[in-house]
Amino acid sequence: MSELRDAVDNYLAMRRKLGYVLVDAGCLLPDFVAYLEQRGAQHVTTELAVAWATAPSGVSPIWWRQRLVTVRGFAQYLKQFDQSNEIPPADVVRASYSRVTPYLYSAADIAALMSAAQTLSPPLRAATYETLIGLLVTTGVRIGEAIGLDRGDLDVAAMLLRIRHAKAGSQREVPLHETTIAALRDYARVRDDRVLKHESESLFVSIRGTRICQSAVNATFHVLVDRAGLPGRGARCRPRIHDLRHSFAVRSLLDWYEQGVVDIDVRMPLLSSMLGHVNPASTYWYLEAAPELMAIVSTRLERVLGELP
Repeated sequence: MSELRDAVDNYLAMRRKLGYVLVDAGCLLPDFVAYLEQRGAQHVTTELAVAWATAPSGVSPIWWRQRLVTVRGFAQYLKQFDQSNEIPPADVVRASYSRVTPYLYSAADIAALMSAAQTLSPPLRAATYETLIGLLVTTGVRIGEAIGLDRGDLDVAAMLLRIRHAKAGSQREVPLHETTIAALRDYARVRDDRVLKHESESLFVSIRGTRICQSAVNATFHVLVDRAGLPGRGARCRPRIHDLRHSFAVRSLLDWYEQGVVDIDVRMPLLSSMLGHVNPASTYWYLEAAPELMAIVSTRLERVLGELP
């Protein structure tokens, strides 16, 4: 094992002891070190770091910047021991964030994605992505939260998931429908039959038995979108894996309206809690993000105004 690989292991172990989960970094940094080794480099350089960070095509510049941020932290750690390592400037890869229009998946879209996942090979990979997508659709959890789940986080008896590593270090419990429980148990049987040696306690695993990483999930999801034939709705509304979360929120609100729930505001804290939103304003954004919801609000407003003297 090279010195850089030893350094990655030590760096990740040190930060995890401090409480960081480092799901992405645990995948990205070994890949970065492999990139350096392929080029015969023994130290981090700005040139190589930027080349590696911007290598993925068809992704947002924000993802390039996140990859570079991950390398910068590692480079800062290395430089303490060897001044030959360079720390890439924070602004060398520029990216700005603007909220895009969410792609709201229909029931047919979800069915097409699930069918596309079944075409993956080997069978364990197919089962992993089919079940992962199903969990995102039925619970609205973030993709990072789903990837970070361990097997012990699934409580079958209580019919819930324990999200221990949520955004901003928070924790919460997410109730599960009995059909979701059944799907997760079926997946566990496939996983345990196919993986001879468990490399981690992760609920969702790669074909090697290790925890899957977000970069691999994002790449595979693009493949599934293509196979499912989901073209998107304009340049600013493309199918993203995060939009499964948007779709869950909107579907929950629409279901409440269809059930005749009068005071949606009373239910909103429940939805915020399920989604792990610390600020309820984040949940209310879904109201304006979905034309279907705005149409219902408009209809109700007209009805109320018509009843006024």
